[in-house]
Amino acid sequence: MSGDTPPGREALRQTETPGQTDTPGRSTPAASDPSDGTPSATSGTSASAPEPEDDLVTTRHTLRVGRTALAYTAVTGRMVLREEVYEDGAFTGHTAKAQVSLTAYTLDEADPTTRPVTFAFNGGPGSSSVWLHLGLLGPRRVVMGDVGALAPPPYAVADNPETLLRVSDLVFVDPISTGYSRAVKGGKPAPYHGFQGDLESVAEVIRLWTTRNRRWMSPKLLAGESYGTLRAAALAEHLQTRFGMYLNGVILVSSVLDLGSIDFENQRNDRAHANYLSTYAAIAHYHGKHGRRSLASVLAQAQAYAARDYPWALSQGARLSAADRATAVATVAKLTGLSADYVDRADLRIEHWRFFGELLRDQGLTVGRLDGRFTAPAASGIAEAMDADCSLDAITGPYAATFNHYVRAELGYENDLHYEQLSDRVQPWSYRDFEGRPVDVSQKLERAMRQNPHLLVHVAHGRYDGATPPGAAEEVFARLHLPESLRANIDIATYPAGHMMYVHEPSRVRQSADLADFVRRAARR
Repeated sequence: MSGDTPPGREALRQTETPGQTDTPGRSTPAASDPSDGTPSATSGTSASAPEPEDDLVTTRHTLRVGRTALAYTAVTGRMVLREEVYEDGAFTGHTAKAQVSLTAYTLDEADPTTRPVTFAFNGGPGSSSVWLHLGLLGPRRVVMGDVGALAPPPYAVADNPETLLRVSDLVFVDPISTGYSRAVKGGKPAPYHGFQGDLESVAEVIRLWTTRNRRWMSPKLLAGESYGTLRAAALAEHLQTRFGMYLNGVILVSSVLDLGSIDFENQRNDRAHANYLSTYAAIAHYHGKHGRRSLASVLAQAQAYAARDYPWALSQGARLSAADRATAVATVAKLTGLSADYVDRADLRIEHWRFFGELLRDQGLTVGRLDGRFTAPAASGIAEAMDADCSLDAITGPYAATFNHYVRAELGYENDLHYEQLSDRVQPWSYRDFEGRPVDVSQKLERAMRQNPHLLVHVAHGRYDGATPPGAAEEVFARLHLPESLRANIDIATYPAGHMMYVHEPSRVRQSADLADFVRRAARR
């Protein structure tokens, strides 16, 4: 890959004085505190660290979509978050608390009162937004290939004519301790490494960007993936309740709103086993464990069994008769592609990491967790579970290389900090707000939809997703306490790929069209 800016993609780096911009919220400081990873144009020391400032860089680009040329502006870098400080009940000012990295794309010469804006983030917890940014939504995308035809390093970046920018401006947010986002020098990041702190900091980024860019009258949407769907559902309620910022749409990619629906760590939680069954069956079918049976037939049987007979058999424990147990063992073995002996020894309960290590053990292979279509040589033929997720291994390198090239060569942003694509520094993640009860934000989504009956929700599944299986999400949405009039605001799409279904090219193209249609519908309401 060349480091030159591609033809038609003008890189215009702004050289404004800090805080003085022609567009609110889009400033590029002439110098930064060298301790924060940003190169400084000055030298010398001071008694105390200077107050951090936004270090946002503006570039302008053109993307050709068919016969149309989309002229757009990109703004990337870090925005300073400040908190209100009170002493003895008196307001004493704002104090910088964190620097949050983001990338915003806005279509030039568009009417901000009618042009939608979508705020996007991934999950983890601990993930940056690079996956949705360069995999699906942004105007440029990674070229990495797919199962059986992965591209070799150093990979490539290409135009994305299916980008959601066609119908919506985009703001990609990296939560604190991901991407280039950090607590301020001397500050502790732990308060942001948990449900509530994360929620409030991302909400503040959205409020601040919307205010600075005068977009309160724009149709607004959230797009989250994986844990980002849990964040998005809670954010919808938080933004509406705390700021009066009512949304038009919420996009949930690989949804998990109730962690109890996929929790294998609680050994007494049989719910997850039933919710995973159809995903196991689909992955087994993909790898030839169902002979000539159609996927539709296999899924129909798995979904029917998971809905009624399987939960009943699991609930019986020692009360299950020998005949009923034998029937259950045979059925689960047939659906999952595992041996009856293994299912029997597992007491009918197949934990997902163990499934991925067991399914193709006789071939010396493990199966991907994020995407069950992927396989890789097993590290050990006798290990209880696989040692690593081969589907994550397949996508990590392409996204890292592409982003680190793209952000500098095309977006003009320089920072010596490591871009934390997936960070374990956020662990342990705090769920203290849910102490004594399940981590479940489905009620927050219910509240947001009752509060704002115009709010539309789009849910996207990957059929071979072993991290957030479709069966779990469908169960959670079926249990929402909503009238039929509001249930009509929810639509669900399933794609023949995994957690990041957009690594599968046909799924990416179809999903891009589905999301564009959803945004148009949400913005019209």
